[in-house]
Amino acid sequence: MKDVIIYTTKTCPYCYKAKNLLKSLEISYQEVSVDFNSELRAEMASKAGKTSVPQIWFGGDHIGGCDDLHKLHRTGNLFEALN
Repeated sequence: MKDVIIYTTKTCPYCYKAKNLLKSLEISYQEVSVDFNSELRAEMASKAGKTSVPQIWFGGDHIGGCDDLHKLHRTGNLFEALN
């Protein structure tokens, strides 16, 4: 299974929604908080091409944000994307 990395902020409801889905599916993840850290946010934006959070990666594959993660789950492709 690929490593899951999720860039978040503490005030983002979509970050919590994405993390809650991962937790409910018992998928472990590494959280990278970009709160008050312009360097980490710039790194995330450079890699994702977006400045919004959350931004989620499965291994080296950029999944996107919360809506993208939930779409993968709804369509039954989440675990396939993780393997």
